[in-house]
Amino acid sequence: MNIPQSPSPLSSLRTVLITGAAGGIGRATVRLFADYGWQVIGVDRAEFGAAFPDSGIFIQSDISEPANLEEIFRKAQSFSPRLDALVNNAAVQIAKPLLETSVEEWDGVMVSNLRAVFLAVKLAHPLMKSAGHGAIVNVSSVHAVATSANIASYAASKGGLLALSRAMAIEFAPDQIRVNAILPGAVDTPMLHAGLSRGHVGQGSLPERLENLASKTVIGRVGKPEEIAHAIYFLADETQSSFMTGQALIVDGGATARLSTE
Repeated sequence: MNIPQSPSPLSSLRTVLITGAAGGIGRATVRLFADYGWQVIGVDRAEFGAAFPDSGIFIQSDISEPANLEEIFRKAQSFSPRLDALVNNAAVQIAKPLLETSVEEWDGVMVSNLRAVFLAVKLAHPLMKSAGHGAIVNVSSVHAVATSANIASYAASKGGLLALSRAMAIEFAPDQIRVNAILPGAVDTPMLHAGLSRGHVGQGSLPERLENLASKTVIGRVGKPEEIAHAIYFLADETQSSFMTGQALIVDGGATARLSTE
């Protein structure tokens, strides 16, 4: 990873809360923020393991429950009264036809991918406002702008998250809080592997399906979690993206740049 030789003098004072911290993109993002000198508060319903940065804390919790989110932010405030950035990265994915998706499955996706962000932002806002600034990065998906069959609930939740990001950017601007969304394409993570294993994209073995995905990008490969982490960091760091808010940053290897008809 490209770590600056002379980090910002503010870096040792900054704190970020990252949901979905134990996943592929989440882990890479935790490591990158820690490498830049941030205090990291990681949250995930899965265990992180012993590799979490010593300068931060990891909270194992399911953010789909509102009471859990309130407890998470109480613990976060006990660790650091200041919050400079929030990365809403946690997500679940149902890969099945819309007509076969149950109400319970649909609601589960919306609760985890959309409602949890709404509640987390409400809890983070006063901490950022009191600090005089803040950045929220919502991890949406290219499925918010172009999607495929058998992933309707996930696409709908990510499209909603993109719209919510714009609305928050407008409402939070007077408090010096920037809100942006990042839209990753296919990234080599456990979630992608699970979706491919369920037959979401293409036929054949898992390596064959990964190769098929890679061929659909201009660059000719799927993304790495670290590449998405760097884009997230760019949007969170006020020294790099201070004039950006309400924007959607697509990081997909050029997949959405190419016409599917040619």
